Amino acid sequence: MKVFKNAMLSAAFGVSVLVFLPGNTFAFGEEEMSEGFVSDLLERLGADGEYDPDKTIDFSFLPGPFYSPDKEFGLALVAVGAYQPGAYDPNTQLSSLVITSLASTNGSYGLEVSNKSFLNSDRQRLYFDVEIANEARDYYGIGYHQNRSGGNQTSIDIQLFHVTPMFMQRVARDTYLGFGYDFNYQKAKGVEESGTDLDLSELMSSGTSSGLTMLLSHDSRDMVTNAHRGRLVQLEGSLYRKDLGSDSNFEVVRAEYSDYQRVGQGDDVVAWQAFGRFTMGDVPWYQLSTAGGSDHLRAYQQSRYRDKHFVMAQAEYRYNPAGRHGLVAWAGAGAIAPSLDEFHADEILPTAGVGYRFEVKPRMNLRLDLGFGDGESGFYFNINEAF
Repeated sequence: MKVFKNAMLSAAFGVSVLVFLPGNTFAFGEEEMSEGFVSDLLERLGADGEYDPDKTIDFSFLPGPFYSPDKEFGLALVAVGAYQPGAYDPNTQLSSLVITSLASTNGSYGLEVSNKSFLNSDRQRLYFDVEIANEARDYYGIGYHQNRSGGNQTSIDIQLFHVTPMFMQRVARDTYLGFGYDFNYQKAKGVEESGTDLDLSELMSSGTSSGLTMLLSHDSRDMVTNAHRGRLVQLEGSLYRKDLGSDSNFEVVRAEYSDYQRVGQGDDVVAWQAFGRFTMGDVPWYQLSTAGGSDHLRAYQQSRYRDKHFVMAQAEYRYNPAGRHGLVAWAGAGAIAPSLDEFHADEILPTAGVGYRFEVKPRMNLRLDLGFGDGESGFYFNINEAF
């Protein structure tokens, strides 16, 4: 009943969002909201699908409601900026700056900034992400069976500050070597000791993880934010140490393979991805690998299924007709485990869903996704593709 209720809420919420999307005309008695009105409004907000090189940063502003298993109902205001550092170069993909502020009915609110700069004809790349938030979450423990049990649900409020700068230098054709830093501070408040058998002592104090990151990436995608062809093969490792300000010593390794192929006569794309995140050492609870969220295994609470290791795969068909509209459908599956030899077929988490795309700036899409999983569902409002 829970997943059915969430699905119906998500679908109803999605319909309410589609009323305000361009290309639609809805009649309300004698009155009618026309496509021209909505298109004019979006153009006034800068969401015209074009890029003006005369502007330092060409911004679009988008208000949008969402529903997700993590935050429930909410409203986000997103500023999407396209720019090119230095002189305009039509052969270099546009850099992007996305600023998101949000608030939701479960008491979550926050600010996220995500920047991707492509410098000197893409010989260097500078990525920068920062998140400041207060999030209401549910904690279910560690491991598939604890996470699976609804009786383990414990409500917590998380205050967090997370910043991850990364600089990459091209060392060969389509190949980059990157160095970065990861700082993550989290503090749990209002922990409800609901009588479960979970050990909640680790949640009672704040935590800080601070580490250095090294990345090796082969990236032949034609566009990072919305690839139509090419592939990404990437290996990233982070080393967290007390000498760097971390509360404990541990390591995180991320591996990803993503592939994009055009199909048919137009711009339709078949995309697929394999991803893994693996942790070793004295890993704090908030740095364990998690399934779910708006990118990996859409439909599941990002804060629910957590353990030391996480693997997943997903495939997506992206239907891109002429114009600024698009549709997607995807399917995927993933799993968590405490060690590499403890992944089990009967603990796989499946996901499937459909989505709508609207081009805000060249090859930068507004993303609306409705995902269904095993016992959960979610509706997501984002900018740019999931992978």
